[in-house]
Amino acid sequence: MSMPFYVAPEQMMKDRADYARKGIARGRALIGTRYAGGILLCAENPSKSLHKVSEIYDRIAFAGVGKYNEFDQLRVAGIRHADTKGYAYSRGDVDARGLANLYAQYLGQVFTHEVKPLEVEILVVELGEGSQESQLYHILYDGTVMDESTFSVLGGDSEAIGDRFGERYREGWSSEEALRSAVGALSTNGHTLEAKDLEVAVLEDTGERRSFRRIPAAEVTRLMGSG
Repeated sequence: MSMPFYVAPEQMMKDRADYARKGIARGRALIGTRYAGGILLCAENPSKSLHKVSEIYDRIAFAGVGKYNEFDQLRVAGIRHADTKGYAYSRGDVDARGLANLYAQYLGQVFTHEVKPLEVEILVVELGEGSQESQLYHILYDGTVMDESTFSVLGGDSEAIGDRFGERYREGWSSEEALRSAVGALSTNGHTLEAKDLEVAVLEDTGERRSFRRIPAAEVTRLMGSG
């Protein structure tokens, strides 16, 4: 009778983490940052049909990097959860913290018990209202949640991009300053990204219930050139 193949649990977890990180690193990066009056989400994404940044609920947005089909399934699940909870209880009961915890539980479950982990990192952000501050929750492939106070960088070469963006970051800056800094940090090898290479959206309080807005390429070009 043959002996079953044995792999130490710590080696199995390490192999899964390495596999997930390699898949995520192949994806293009994304930056989420606070600015005076809102939250900016800026991703390198030349595709016109596949969105990395989307609305989840009234004041909540979702962004993902890695395998598109995997993080898009998470996006859809988040929308369904938010709609169901908002309908069953109240719209005020839907918040980014609850969604982040839900995503963390699912990603952690898959990472621990499935053969292949999800090759994704996601960002859930919520625009603050009144005295409540805006929230940014960065969830890793293994379910780890990081509560970011200023900005978050996801995807390929995130450490170097985060360092470049951190040098530029300034508390209370405008959306134009935040966008120009994000584009500068995402640009590599002396090549500056153009509006057609980017997907940009903001969460801003406009006095209406919904606060998510995509920024069209023409406006991105104007904002990048202003100042």
